[in-house]
Amino acid sequence: MAKHDLIGGSIWEEYSQKVQDLMNNPTHMGQITDEEAKEKGYKLVVADFGAESCGDAVRLYWLVDEKTDMIKEAKFKSFGCGTAIASSDTMAELCIGKTVDQAVKITNIDVEKAMRDEPDIPAVPPQKMHCSVMAYDVIKAAAASYKGVDAASFEDEIIVCECARVSLGTIKEVIKINDLKTIEEITNYTKAGAFCKSCIKEGGHEEREYYLVDILKDTRAEMEHDKLVALADAKIAGTQSDVPFDQQTMVQKLKAIEAIIDENIRPMLIMDGGNLEIIDMKDSTETLDLYIRYMGACSGCASSSTGTLFAIEAVLKEQCSPKIRVLPI
Repeated sequence: MAKHDLIGGSIWEEYSQKVQDLMNNPTHMGQITDEEAKEKGYKLVVADFGAESCGDAVRLYWLVDEKTDMIKEAKFKSFGCGTAIASSDTMAELCIGKTVDQAVKITNIDVEKAMRDEPDIPAVPPQKMHCSVMAYDVIKAAAASYKGVDAASFEDEIIVCECARVSLGTIKEVIKINDLKTIEEITNYTKAGAFCKSCIKEGGHEEREYYLVDILKDTRAEMEHDKLVALADAKIAGTQSDVPFDQQTMVQKLKAIEAIIDENIRPMLIMDGGNLEIIDMKDSTETLDLYIRYMGACSGCASSSTGTLFAIEAVLKEQCSPKIRVLPI
């Protein structure tokens, strides 16, 4: 039968030959009974996992030697598409001969790579990557059943991209270390968002708790704040009066604030084509309100009322007084 007769068009070319073969002739499909387990002297482990996003489900059978925790045999039943069958068969193959602790370290990336014909060519199209994720999750379920623990105990980090198994901590660290500014750069560095793309922003085929667009925005705001604080900490000697800020006159307070802005804040704004000026300052028992006006690029920047504003206010609170509120007009 011709390839185009099976799936149509060129889409079939996105599947490796290994995947195509396993779709039709899986090696480990089947079930293991209690009788078989008793006959061979091993413990039978049965685990189920279903993917809400597509309705696919898989059941995994292990025969485990309890003396060594070695997985002696693995079979599966798949209730889903051909890719789910191929992924489950590959997953079962990877489990055999490993201890339970070794098997739980098998990731969906390991499953997908094992199905490739060529090391650098993906085995399945991006939208089908979730099938190998399902294989990874059912391994965790089986290991949890065998050990008598919660499957969540095998996850020590928040996973943002299930397809590439990229954690929140890794993404934030890579953004900061490499000064990343776009989603494309994050994907190039980490592979997050390269497959099903559900983790990039809301509206994908699977709802996520964290999205790359939000992580990038929040991390860039953190970076901006950290830069301003670092500059404030490194200010030259003599920019502050020996008199405590709260005991200074209004003129002295204004000069102190201006000095910190000139030394630590204004250069950062100018680098991005913007600036600010102090319009007024009102001091009361509870607050010291500083009214500013953004200039240049800052006047039309969306972060001028969020990230940039919070960063400016944080520096002044830290260097001058926690009473300060910065109010753009």
